[in-house]
Amino acid sequence: MLTLKRLLLTFAIVIGVQAPVHAQISFETLTSEVNQRLVKLYGSGGFKGVASYGTGIIISKDGYILTTASQMLDTQDLRVHMSDGRKMRATILVIEPELDAALLKLKVEEGQVLDLPFYDILEIAKRPLAQPGDWVLAFSNQFKIADRDEPMTIQRGVIAAYSKLTGRRGIFEAPYHGDVYVIDAITNNPGAAGGVITTRKGDPIAMVGKELRNTLTDTWINYAVPFNATVEVEVEGKKQTLSIPDFIDRGMKGTYKPTQKLDNKIVGPGPYHGIIFVVDIVERTPPYVEAVLPESPAAKAGLRPDDLVVFLDGEPIVSIKAFKLMLQKLRPGTTIKLEVRRGEKLQTVDLTLADQPKKK
Repeated sequence: MLTLKRLLLTFAIVIGVQAPVHAQISFETLTSEVNQRLVKLYGSGGFKGVASYGTGIIISKDGYILTTASQMLDTQDLRVHMSDGRKMRATILVIEPELDAALLKLKVEEGQVLDLPFYDILEIAKRPLAQPGDWVLAFSNQFKIADRDEPMTIQRGVIAAYSKLTGRRGIFEAPYHGDVYVIDAITNNPGAAGGVITTRKGDPIAMVGKELRNTLTDTWINYAVPFNATVEVEVEGKKQTLSIPDFIDRGMKGTYKPTQKLDNKIVGPGPYHGIIFVVDIVERTPPYVEAVLPESPAAKAGLRPDDLVVFLDGEPIVSIKAFKLMLQKLRPGTTIKLEVRRGEKLQTVDLTLADQPKKK
């Protein structure tokens, strides 16, 4: 009996020691496979509070990439670092604000053929939803920790809830209001948007979202958009259901046209600020100040000609049109914080909006 007890004890010790080793080997394989299907993105930004880097998911062997729609994509030089260390360029094919998603394509030289590991999102979207309480892993290039062939950051968490997203950046509502997984881990950091959430087995289930604050609780929220997410949109007066798989499928075929929201139209002058911008002659004319009207809110705030408006209440301003659209949501009497580039420095000014002057 003593010999049998010793035998059983030895067997238990061996099992206890060997199990973590096998788990570690499996985990290394899992992370390697996920990393091969992700890319590090580098574009515009680099200012205070605006990251110039992010993450993307390879969704086809010939180099289509899914990521979130962000100011980082507002560039003619979008750089991509692959998991094997290669540096490539990418073009932006289409952006859909309602899904907060963007479709990119790697640039290849004539005759070059890509055969990349990828995630088939169209098939993945057919799978059942994950459930609250499920353990998940988050992979992304948050804080720009990874570069070239360096592996993405990995975080372990739990799906805390499945809910509608209610969030904002600064005073502006988030464009996406569909269903999300709320993650019990701090996943949504600078550079993480566009990363992937997987199960413990490495099966992808969602794309990491942006940094957002929950408007219901006034707390930061960590969330991911399921690959089978849908939103209701209005196209030419008719309500339609828009999904990520549909966006990807039509985007790859070149037949997708982004939806146009009603609040993306400038319907009036908005509150009075007294800024005269340079002539708006191209699609994204930078918001350079041409002149400041005397005794106006802009003059009282200390704005000067040649100032470049960079942020409005922490939200990046990429064009004159973007500035005007944001002003549409504000009322006279509201004090906004503008950050402007003056020379080589950023200056912060507080500007209190007023009623439009009465015509004489």
